[in-house]
Amino acid sequence: MGFGYIEGVTDDYQRHGTTTLFAALNVLDGAIIAQCKPRHRHPEFLAFLRHIEANVPAQLDIHLIVDNYATHKHPKVRARLARRPRWHIHFTPTYASWLNQVERFFALITQRAIRRGSFDSTADLVKKIDRFIRSHNANSRPFMWTAAADSILQKLARLCQRISGAEH
Repeated sequence: MGFGYIEGVTDDYQRHGTTTLFAALNVLDGAIIAQCKPRHRHPEFLAFLRHIEANVPAQLDIHLIVDNYATHKHPKVRARLARRPRWHIHFTPTYASWLNQVERFFALITQRAIRRGSFDSTADLVKKIDRFIRSHNANSRPFMWTAAADSILQKLARLCQRISGAEH
């Protein structure tokens, strides 16, 4: 660790693999539908969309809010969604993934289950993630914005003024 670092990893730290967590948030009750996949490509994303389809009652529309990652825009993904009228896809603006409330869940799982964790294997990591999601869903509550819309819009206006001005 260098000066100013609060925490770090030891010199003998060994990473035992990674996983990609695909997650869908029910904004009404805070429940999560999730799957861990070895990669983040369109075949894995399509499999996750099928998983959502199987777990959401057929009479409900599904609003999919995603960032601009290429996987989410792949022609096969677009074709699949176009054939399903109950699916509605919404893209967050670039650098605005914070608008997607599932990002709050990603922060929560990072803080409470992954960061500073020690995992013997990728399977061990996935098991810990699955356990956290089951526990979360047993007591889920919707995420609530704590900032007023006006304060968010004022901050955005100040940011836009700052980055469009000659100060930088």
